[in-house]
Amino acid sequence: MKKKGQMIMIKKEVNERVKYLRNVLELTQEKFAKQIAISTSYLAGIEVGEKRVNDRVVLLICHGFGINEHWLKRGEGEMFSKDQDVVVSKMLAIFNALTPELQLCALQQVQALAEFKNLVDWTASKK
Repeated sequence: MKKKGQMIMIKKEVNERVKYLRNVLELTQEKFAKQIAISTSYLAGIEVGEKRVNDRVVLLICHGFGINEHWLKRGEGEMFSKDQDVVVSKMLAIFNALTPELQLCALQQVQALAEFKNLVDWTASKK
């Protein structure tokens, strides 16, 4: 079973896949552009086919969102790299948009949730 956003898109151009990805991740152009360190106007130009998606932008998108480079460049295969899915990519995008102070706070909260889960699992195993 494929997860949302994981499909083969052979006929679309790379600019259309960039826009499709942004929509799957439910990000505004501003947030998506900030995540990959390009201007919003450049991203808008990419999405309408006026600007070229160069190798640097491809790498930033792939590393920033866990995207399969082959899918982004050629439209073949799975959208997300191994072990990546929509939820993880959304979390990564949100996390990377935070200030360093808020990233630390978010990390502490996630660690606390993991510890709580371990406690619940341990308690359940004792019953």
